[in-house]
Amino acid sequence: MPALGIVVVAAGSGTRLGHGEPKAFVELRGIPILEHALGGVLDSTEPAQVVVVAPESRLGDARTIARRVAGPVAASVTVVAGGDSRQASVAAGLAALGPDVAVVLVHDAARALTPSDQFDRVARAVRATGGGVIPALPVADTMKRVVDEVVLDTVDRRDLVHVQTPQGFPRAALDAAYAAATQEYTDDASVFAAHGGTVTTVEGEARAFKITTPWDLRRAENVLGAHPGGLRTGIGVDVHAYDEESPLWLGGLYWSGEPGLSGHSDGDAVLHAVCDALLGAAGLGDLGSRFGTSDPRFADAASEVFVRETLALVGGAGFTVVNVSVQVIAARPKIAPRRSEVESHLSVLVGAPVTLGATTTDGLGFTGRAEGVAAIATALLSAS
Repeated sequence: MPALGIVVVAAGSGTRLGHGEPKAFVELRGIPILEHALGGVLDSTEPAQVVVVAPESRLGDARTIARRVAGPVAASVTVVAGGDSRQASVAAGLAALGPDVAVVLVHDAARALTPSDQFDRVARAVRATGGGVIPALPVADTMKRVVDEVVLDTVDRRDLVHVQTPQGFPRAALDAAYAAATQEYTDDASVFAAHGGTVTTVEGEARAFKITTPWDLRRAENVLGAHPGGLRTGIGVDVHAYDEESPLWLGGLYWSGEPGLSGHSDGDAVLHAVCDALLGAAGLGDLGSRFGTSDPRFADAASEVFVRETLALVGGAGFTVVNVSVQVIAARPKIAPRRSEVESHLSVLVGAPVTLGATTTDGLGFTGRAEGVAAIATALLSAS
């Protein structure tokens, strides 16, 4: 596997933050922003050479923070001085990478709460595509084109995204793009694209917002305030109609002689509800936003795939599953004879106790008419 390098840009002045010192060294819940950022970097699964680019006046502080976060692997973290612009600082970081680094991620320390999973996702995509990769989130607000305070038209937001970091690239191609750059660009993907590189996107993370203003810092403090030593709960609900032509998978088990459930995947309403509960508790969206029904990769997929991916996201956001409880509402199958089997299977799958209950609706509604199955799950998470 090509060696990975991560350049963490922490050389900004932080003028808009208004703390009178470089932004990366402003404290967030008593810990420097750079320290938070390096925690996410070093918690990613793949070993990497990390280069921190810091202001000349704060190199000693940056090295102290790096040693504190990295511990026994501190030797894999290098600290170098930045330049007069972000672009110059990234160039300094690239120059400090070892010759064996073939894939490089460039990350802004100001995105201090970026989950470690985002680094893994970008690195995998660079290797898979051979091009540039940036994490992105869809634009939710209505967008207007304005000139001199006059609204000219409405911009189709379906073609717009919010771009985050880390941004990933083949190292040789990014080096060449930086060497050829004749103007300042706002991000590394722009430098890469200007040199003819192709850039694609992967899904970003809500927690990877950039701390630029005092409001952003307060937002980050609020996010962290819900974490240390805290508990989070989430609720998930899923409904599927019976499909006589399909096998029934429920709770991760096959139920012989029972009608299956319709759906894009295997229709396992129990596992889908569990995923939604876990994602909701961690503030990571829902099953539809993470594994959309329009994605052909998930057609007829076993729902345990979704559970494993969900657990990776939850862990990457800094949470541990405490327990999950699921209630099945259906006329069939009869849950009681296999309740303990399902609970045991799901507890192993989730890595925490899972309890299962079942009820009917006494003939009321679609479940009472034996038209389908509903499942309601609750999840309890603990901040790591």
